[in-house]
Amino acid sequence: MTPSPLPENLKTGILHLGLGAFHRAHQAAYTQDAIAAAGGDWGIEAVSMRNPHLAEVLNAQDGRYTLIERHADRPKPVDMTVIRSAMALPGNQSALAARMADPAIRIVTITVTEKGYGADIGSASLNRADAGVAKDLAGSTSPSSLPGLICAGLAQRRAAGNGGLTLMSCDNLPDNGHLLRAVVLEMARETDAALASWIEDTCRFPSSMVDRITPAASDETFALAEKALGKPDPAAIETEPFRQWVIEDTFAGPRPAWETAGALIVPDVAPFETMKLRLLNGAHSLLAYLGALAELPAVRDVMADEALRKAVRGHMEAVSATLPDLPGFDAGAYADALIARFANRAIDHRCLQIAMDGSQKLAQRIFTPAKDLLATGGDIRSCALAVAAWIRFAEGRTDEGGELELNDPLAADIRAALAAAGPGSAAKVKAIGALKGLAHQGVLYDPQFAAATAGALTLLAEKGVRAAAAG
Repeated sequence: MTPSPLPENLKTGILHLGLGAFHRAHQAAYTQDAIAAAGGDWGIEAVSMRNPHLAEVLNAQDGRYTLIERHADRPKPVDMTVIRSAMALPGNQSALAARMADPAIRIVTITVTEKGYGADIGSASLNRADAGVAKDLAGSTSPSSLPGLICAGLAQRRAAGNGGLTLMSCDNLPDNGHLLRAVVLEMARETDAALASWIEDTCRFPSSMVDRITPAASDETFALAEKALGKPDPAAIETEPFRQWVIEDTFAGPRPAWETAGALIVPDVAPFETMKLRLLNGAHSLLAYLGALAELPAVRDVMADEALRKAVRGHMEAVSATLPDLPGFDAGAYADALIARFANRAIDHRCLQIAMDGSQKLAQRIFTPAKDLLATGGDIRSCALAVAAWIRFAEGRTDEGGELELNDPLAADIRAALAAAGPGSAAKVKAIGALKGLAHQGVLYDPQFAAATAGALTLLAEKGVRAAAAG
């Protein structure tokens, strides 16, 4: 076990919303290493947005948990103490607002997944059909949407005469800082115009690109943690050795020296996030749906299948043509590194975990690069295959007839649209293309892409995953 280097009396300076495994493997790890290298009271107070049990477990352990880095030769457990306390959001909205107003808190970081922003991602605006957003716009005294919660906290901070905050999204969304700023300001303008002006003047919303494969904890995770600690650790998590964090250089005040832990602080995050969303995340979605349909449980299993591995590498080659110029970046070398990471036998990253929330993820991962490829006459086949595999997955059956659960905020609408469309592949693609709330689905209106997607869907249905992957 690598012991924590942090002092026992470390104070908090960061409030984090979204106490999931990714935060504990990524931002928390960077912050712990930055404090160890450069000091500062940058301990984290973390908020579990839905699960009170996780907050209770961490508080019972004084925020301590085991992070297991899954190196190919052996696991490396790390003692994590940067989280100083945790809070469960349900019933504690007022307490959260008060913490956001505390002058000791200088930064709010966020990992709530794509669906957690209450946003229409395509237009970078509030999703007014979202129940929490509608409630907060109507003037609820107990906010429930992310923009409403943030506005409540910033209103208290402003009233107390404290300075602005840095609010940073760490979710896999393009231009995530712009999106967060847009929905917060839209909420503020409709509920408190003076607050909106104060936010614009004093707060900053840096975009960031994050990367670290973090599977869901398993029985093996907990067994490894118990072996290292000599006692159970129900908060233990595991992750890959690789990590990356690119942060836009715009802050409302002081920050941890994250660069001492390897983060890049840059003027423009966009080229990095485009690279990652299209190559890593897009390939992840493709292999997750293909793997689920083939009843391959984990990413490593998909990569061990030669036909599917070639399809994943081919997708990376196709979408590389859409990447912006990034001096010194070798797309081929990056793709090779991704293939090696995906194939790491020590990482049990489940296809069904990646397959969640496809209606929210495919926009930036698949639809947008597909549009760019269509505009330049590029190879759209792998993007069409990814969409077809998602539609096939949404129908709920594997190649062998096993049942697949559709875990998606639009699950009921997707299933209803497919049922109404009937058996034809072209009709199914058209029905999904017309689905309200599917961000950036306009690419499915393109006759060429719709036809390619329908063709891949037919191939999946009639001949199975490996035949479709081979084209």
